[in-house]
Amino acid sequence: MTEIDPALTLPDEASDADRERALRAGLAEYELADDDLALLDGVDGGARLEAAARALPVLAVIGRPNVGKSTLVNRILGRREAVVEDKPGVTRDRVSYPAEWSGTHFTLVDTGGWEVDVAGIEARVAEQAEVAIGLADAVLFVVDATVGTTNTDEQVVRLLRKAGKPVVLCANKVDGPAGEADAFALWSLGLGEPYPVSALHGRGTGDLLDAVLDALPEISEHGVLRPDGPRRVALVGRPNVGKSSLLNKVVGAERVVVHEVAGTTRDPVDELVELKGKPWIFVDTAGIRRRVHQTSGADFYASLRTQAAIEKAEVAVVLVDASVKMTEQDTRVISQVVEAGRALVIAYNKWDLMDEDRRPFLEREIEQDLVQVQWAPRVNVSARTGWHTDRLVPALERSLESWDTRISTGRLNAFLGELVAAHPHPVRGGKQPRILFATQASTRPPRFVIFTTGFLDPGYRRYIERRLRETFGFEGTPISISVRVREKRRR
Repeated sequence: MTEIDPALTLPDEASDADRERALRAGLAEYELADDDLALLDGVDGGARLEAAARALPVLAVIGRPNVGKSTLVNRILGRREAVVEDKPGVTRDRVSYPAEWSGTHFTLVDTGGWEVDVAGIEARVAEQAEVAIGLADAVLFVVDATVGTTNTDEQVVRLLRKAGKPVVLCANKVDGPAGEADAFALWSLGLGEPYPVSALHGRGTGDLLDAVLDALPEISEHGVLRPDGPRRVALVGRPNVGKSSLLNKVVGAERVVVHEVAGTTRDPVDELVELKGKPWIFVDTAGIRRRVHQTSGADFYASLRTQAAIEKAEVAVVLVDASVKMTEQDTRVISQVVEAGRALVIAYNKWDLMDEDRRPFLEREIEQDLVQVQWAPRVNVSARTGWHTDRLVPALERSLESWDTRISTGRLNAFLGELVAAHPHPVRGGKQPRILFATQASTRPPRFVIFTTGFLDPGYRRYIERRLRETFGFEGTPISISVRVREKRRR
């Protein structure tokens, strides 16, 4: 169980309850929105709101190179987010964005990361589409109406039919009535009505998005985690860090082919394994580890597959090669886990290959590159020899316990009262914001909402998070703190 920091002496439960009632009654003097009231009406109501936010349906935008996918993504978002350039292969880093249409919120996945290698383009299109379809609740398939269907388009159509996901067909680059005949020719794909659109000018995007909302479910199938059963683990990391070898060593059998073949495909399969007498599910590890020897698009495909595995998991083990310098891709994978709100364990693999000269450099890299995730358990292992792999399960259990931790409202407010008394918020512009009330909206991960009379400085928010971790633990889980500034009712 979590230990209480002796620096903060919390009152007993009766005092906590009295404080909660008093502070809650004081909120009646302030203007509260409907979602505030839903949150305050009970833990369950707040948790449902947070769960709905986490389980937004996912729309993947797919299509061959240079059909205008990123332009369409920017049009849907109403802002320039995706990189747009008049050549294929320019989208690389972030691939998912929060989107909204007609009051409905969903997650938009831009799959514009294409290979420029013409000889292998069809294989890359199929691979990218395969990953995107697996991520999505519905697919927006973009075709260039001025070019018509190609062999690559037909290959993607076969994948779509096999997956059985809802598909909305976008006939892009229809800039006027004269081009609508080209759009209607796309009925031949057998995917239903093609929606003529000009992503560049916005023509027809309203009708397209209405069709998208009809295709999307209210809550994503991928976003709802099973409350019972074996805990779900994703082994993630950049290529060749030893994911397959580690899984084989932990399981104690050659369950995974370690020798990789470039371009191989395999349907994602969750693997049920027993570790220390308990069942665990390793999520889609095959899909992550099968694409190793790739060229310029490796980062993009790894990002998509990593995201797919993380979304289906409860906790992620991010493997880092301890024997070489950490890369931007390592830190990006860790950021994906944190942004997805999953529990986290960092495993430094290939420890047997690290000499004494390397150790101080690694410690410096951890201090500099991982300063935002000092709360994550570290496990130093060697997948090749099996050294310290027995420490992986206890680290997973600690992270998941923190991920599930809930603090009572009374105790949370007592903690904040002690914290503010010991370290008040700085005065800004002659005013000092006051914390009125706080509650934990949900777990998995822990999310806190603080009602205040003014904005809290980012530094003070970080101070609250640090003291929350010191007092209640939260080892191995991201926590989020949102501040709702409320004004007094006008009499």
